[in-house]
Amino acid sequence: MYKQAGKRSAKRWISLVLATALAFGLAGCSGGNSSSSEPSKTSDFNKEGMPIVNKPVTLKVLTMRWGNMGDSFKQNQWLKDLEKNTNVKIDWQVVSSNDWGEQKSIMLASGTLPDIILGDQTFSDSDIVNNLSYFRPLDDYIDQYMPNLKAAMAETPELKKISTFPDGKIYSLPTRLPSRPKTKNQPVINKAWLDKLGLKVPENVDDLYNVLKAFKEKDPNGNGKKDEIPYTETGLSPDFLNPFGITDINANSMLVKDGKPEYYPISEEYKEGLKYANKLYAEGLIDKELFTQDGTMTSAKQQNADAPIVGFTNQWTPDAVFGKWSSQYATIPPIAGPDGKRYNPGDPNGMSFNRNELLITTSCKYPEVAARWADQFYTNEASIQNFWGAIGTVIKKNDNGTYTLMDPPSGTSADAWYWDQSLRDFGPKYVSPSFEKSIVLNPKAGDGLKLEIDKMGSEYVTTPFPNVMYTAEEFQELPTLTTDIDSYISSMRAKWVTKGGIDKDWDAYVKKLNDMGLDKLMKIRTDAYNRYMSVK
Repeated sequence: MYKQAGKRSAKRWISLVLATALAFGLAGCSGGNSSSSEPSKTSDFNKEGMPIVNKPVTLKVLTMRWGNMGDSFKQNQWLKDLEKNTNVKIDWQVVSSNDWGEQKSIMLASGTLPDIILGDQTFSDSDIVNNLSYFRPLDDYIDQYMPNLKAAMAETPELKKISTFPDGKIYSLPTRLPSRPKTKNQPVINKAWLDKLGLKVPENVDDLYNVLKAFKEKDPNGNGKKDEIPYTETGLSPDFLNPFGITDINANSMLVKDGKPEYYPISEEYKEGLKYANKLYAEGLIDKELFTQDGTMTSAKQQNADAPIVGFTNQWTPDAVFGKWSSQYATIPPIAGPDGKRYNPGDPNGMSFNRNELLITTSCKYPEVAARWADQFYTNEASIQNFWGAIGTVIKKNDNGTYTLMDPPSGTSADAWYWDQSLRDFGPKYVSPSFEKSIVLNPKAGDGLKLEIDKMGSEYVTTPFPNVMYTAEEFQELPTLTTDIDSYISSMRAKWVTKGGIDKDWDAYVKKLNDMGLDKLMKIRTDAYNRYMSVK
């Protein structure tokens, strides 16, 4: 009892220290939080041209990095040049994802924020919607001080759609990342096993069944053991149901069919997909531990030390998860379903759009300076340098107007190098679709490899349920509905895959979902969808 009380006291003490540190360390350039949205302009501000201010101004910018990544990105030469050219000095506040949850709670409770929040992993839609008084509406700033972003929104209307909050205003800035694929995950199979058994790449669900059966029975890894697992994942991934028209890139059980939102766990396609999964499970073609293992257990099987034991899965790239066995795996075209059609999860506009990449807080004394500073990120060259690394360090600018990514240092993966040298996924960016033709990527590794294998599935990509925005009231109601509904759906899915009985249970299952408030959930989702689609 004494130990528990001591831990609670220590935790309260740590929280108090953190709150004090945040109050002093993260106060904006105005010297603290102000709920006023009125800017305090500097007479040294230049609306156009460089520098942005004649006398240096310091802005505090908070961003998050994964784990122990640190702040090496600050050495990016483009960022250094930006500071010199604009006269805007940046006091970077770099926080680790390991600590950010508690720090964020304290920051929002205290109302003490820096001038700028950068990166979509810092504050979520819910964080922003429920604390709007801390963040400046940016519509007027975009109109007056951000010609690069304004032009980008005119060229690519999706940027405005994803950035518009339910009240019709823009509080956070968007991104369009360069050279992103249309497909998300794609089917990946052990090609070495196919070749050894003399099998062709499966075209449809019947072919896949036959291939997985051969994987189980014919010892394709050649070790004389019955250790092959034809299919494994952590739970039944929605990707497994892709051949049945189920594509879900947001993991929210929603898709768009004939231009309308649909909740697929009550659809006939979902029902047929689970019947197929049950058939495979009953014959040992799906991992018996599918619904009981965690990600660590799944990874251990994918990277089994003695021999490859996994036959089929869905992944971003074939080298993403299989460790030293990666060379045996290959991406294949989407598996055709019972209707003869192929479906691939992704986005026809490209997996490149996001919001909440930059917010200007009401603590900021010079929001017009912050807006002009942010606008410098919305050029083609700025964006590629903040996604991969600086020209001359990571990117080579060629005489013919193209841009080539250099090879990473020996012993470093390309992705790790890009994170070390740039803001990478975080922060505002815009690369014009026409400019992407000038970017030369290595087709055998990293982002270039994904674009190559993307060609197999891009024509089959379905229109996803969009990344919609919810109101504060909707955010309050959603967890009450989704917690119980999602839990029930998950338990019934596990039951039907492992034990069968879906036909017998189906009507009662649908009725129970309706009793649990599925109609309310669909109204919230549909209202948000209609708001999103109405933005021009």
